[in-house]
Amino acid sequence: MTQPDSLRARLTRKPIVVAPGVYDAFTALVAEQASFRTLYVSGAAIAYTRLGRSDIGLVSMSEVADVIGTIRDRVAADLIVDADTGYGNALNVARTVRLFERAGANAIQLEDQSFPKRCGHLDEKRLVPTAEMVGKIKAALDARQSRDTLVIARTDAVGVEGFDKAIERALLYRDVGADMLFVEAPKTHAELKRIAPALGGVPLMANMVEGGKTPLLTAAELEALGFALVIFPGGIVRALGQMASEYYASLAAHGTSEPFRNRMLDFTGLNDLIGTPELLAVGKRYDA
Repeated sequence: MTQPDSLRARLTRKPIVVAPGVYDAFTALVAEQASFRTLYVSGAAIAYTRLGRSDIGLVSMSEVADVIGTIRDRVAADLIVDADTGYGNALNVARTVRLFERAGANAIQLEDQSFPKRCGHLDEKRLVPTAEMVGKIKAALDARQSRDTLVIARTDAVGVEGFDKAIERALLYRDVGADMLFVEAPKTHAELKRIAPALGGVPLMANMVEGGKTPLLTAAELEALGFALVIFPGGIVRALGQMASEYYASLAAHGTSEPFRNRMLDFTGLNDLIGTPELLAVGKRYDA
């Protein structure tokens, strides 16, 4: 049975679930401390931070599984995990779902791009045939151990085949059993407004990318349009990228971090944030 406070249950009622993007245990911890109960493990953010590269399909299944495991070891929040294309065919998808679910994923998102994929807000994407994606969704549903592990079906067809074809694909993904639908990169407010009336029956997901193809709306505005979940996948990397650029520039200019001190945690502040005093206290329980 679905637990009353599971992610599946919360997606069926208001308010809209807001999930910030995270890419490691540290960002997950900070987000959880900011009161978020649901986090989005972003494949793009992992590529940006772990590889220093673009979101063009370079991150592997095992790398993402490792990230999920380290995050799950640190936080209790629900984890929605970006599984890209499933890293191959339907058999690969099944293995991905089993591995990610064991690592701690509460929801696994699959997209209908061909491999290598690219960020949904980049141009020149390519899609697999609809029938192939339907098979991947079936494989994902068969592979999960718990019904409370959600399978999210994403279509990137808006930028390839047009908005109406994207809706057609999403309807097929819904009918085969996807728990949530994600129409990626609608280009206008009017397109966002059309999604919910066209795709009834399952919760809907929206993606807010600063500077991306979709207009930026607030969580309340998206809820009013019928969305159950909104993610901000790469926002933390863009924020830290700005901050890091300014910090390193200041350090290079001044030869000291002192001018930047009021914009930083100090040594004690960082240790308080990550729980060092509590961890050391636990360790003392095991001293001889």
